[in-house]
Amino acid sequence: MTRAPCVVAALGAPDAGEALTVQYAAYLSEARRYGTTEIPPLRETVAALAADLGRDEVRGFGAWAGRRLVGSVRLRDDGVGGGIGSGSGCAELARFSVAPDAQGHGIGRALLERAHGELAPGDVTWLVTGARSEENLRLYRRAGYEETGRRVDSAGVELLRMERSAPR
Repeated sequence: MTRAPCVVAALGAPDAGEALTVQYAAYLSEARRYGTTEIPPLRETVAALAADLGRDEVRGFGAWAGRRLVGSVRLRDDGVGGGIGSGSGCAELARFSVAPDAQGHGIGRALLERAHGELAPGDVTWLVTGARSEENLRLYRRAGYEETGRRVDSAGVELLRMERSAPR
């Protein structure tokens, strides 16, 4: 990994190709862990990702090490409450990705902090992650997420739903 300082900034539709490359690389390790490539982040297309980033209710963030995108995340307002930043909003933290060779350097933590910075006290964020993804679970728990449910998806992967309320 490049040792240039990491800069976290808004991610837009023009960044979709790079973001998808990072997403694929990050989620391939998850696919190997669970023995399936039928997980939604590996089924997404550049067009779908660009369209998602172009929606008013989605805020995307990228982490750059120099000119290279090394991580990304999307915060999607799910329409519950008054919206992101209202203090009564609810948003999904989605497609959280860090390039495999850049993991373990605080990039994931920086992306979470940036996404959480969009929230007002009382806003709730939720995410879904694989039940056996220990590294992810440690990061999310350190960031204040707690398990609120489990289910098995159509690919046979056990998923955990986790939630966090922005501190008041």
